Amino acid sequence: MTNELARQVVDQMMRNDRFSQWLGIEVLETGPGYSRIRMTLREEMLNGFGVVHGGIAFSLSDSAFAFACNNRNNLSMALDTSINFLKPLQPGDVLTAEAREVHNGRSTGLYIITVTNQEGTQVALFKGTCFRTGKPLVTPENSI
Repeated sequence: MTNELARQVVDQMMRNDRFSQWLGIEVLETGPGYSRIRMTLREEMLNGFGVVHGGIAFSLSDSAFAFACNNRNNLSMALDTSINFLKPLQPGDVLTAEAREVHNGRSTGLYIITVTNQEGTQVALFKGTCFRTGKPLVTPENSI
């Protein structure tokens, strides 16, 4: 497994992921079982209480999770996820989500995703478990 293949898989995922594109996600780094992504929060992401909706931090974390658990070129689907919100978020905040693999099993994987703001303060903690299907995402005919 190489960083090149991991990047190929994530690049293909991003090309097809309209939601992550809408969020404005930028892939900063990827490697086997790892990803680091970033986005800037916008006004239309505010909830009725004047802070950014928790679903936005969840979605950023979920994308980092997806990139990390799929980039070994083994189609993986979320089995279980959870998030803890540690600080309120505001438009203009720049969030970075870093996904690290804790367990890489034959049929499951476990990941911890930390979310920090532009000041390096941790604002959320996400945990995800995935199921591995054994199907490749990138094949010779659809690789870059």
